[in-house]
Amino acid sequence: MPPRPRRNQPSKRAQLNEAARLADRLQQAGYTKRDIALIIDRDPSLVSQFYTRNKGAAFVPALQQVLTAVETGGITDLPELTAIAARHTKRRTTASGARARVRTRALLITPTGSGTGRVGAQAIASGSARLRPLIAEAARRGLRLAFTVRLAKTGYLHPSGSRTDSPGIRRDVIQRADHTEERSYGSAQTGGFDAADFARRVDAAGGDVTAAVHQWLVETGRIRPDAQIIHLEVRTWRPR
Repeated sequence: MPPRPRRNQPSKRAQLNEAARLADRLQQAGYTKRDIALIIDRDPSLVSQFYTRNKGAAFVPALQQVLTAVETGGITDLPELTAIAARHTKRRTTASGARARVRTRALLITPTGSGTGRVGAQAIASGSARLRPLIAEAARRGLRLAFTVRLAKTGYLHPSGSRTDSPGIRRDVIQRADHTEERSYGSAQTGGFDAADFARRVDAAGGDVTAAVHQWLVETGRIRPDAQIIHLEVRTWRPR
């Protein structure tokens, strides 16, 4: 016979820290953990760690202000909430009082404008958030970009190698054993795409890079609306 649970044992919800409780209230207001991560300009995994590793104390003031803006001010726009959070987010300090380093993935764009970012299935499920800074920085520098997507062969509307699908690309379509294909869109030879335009698309999608790329592919008649991207790569360069 299994042992009876102890009476008076606090529930897991009662043990949540303040950051997790505020995140819960934002989720009750209709925001996802991914939205909250975008608002505080951090990776979605950090929001999960509010619950699992007792993290997030540094973001409590920002989350309080965001929650007030949502519940009292009626503000729902993610970029506006992000701006509010930024004004109330303080960097951690070391024992000596110096500003602590923030552990983030390095954003590397060379002086020539070359930069590359790749994400797989797990990151894509959370909106490919790590690619957003790359696109934003490329837009700030006036760079061009191209991208490669991988999805099921049946998700594409044009046959492999079709010039209608990706005209001017001299790169072969990569076919995988799991019945998926990688196809590239844009290149330095064809001029690629304006990074600023894609940055605006990402902003319009609430920071979801996956959704922005998917919408472009659907709008331009390249993939089926129900197709799912399982790999995404973004490349940047300086126009000549």
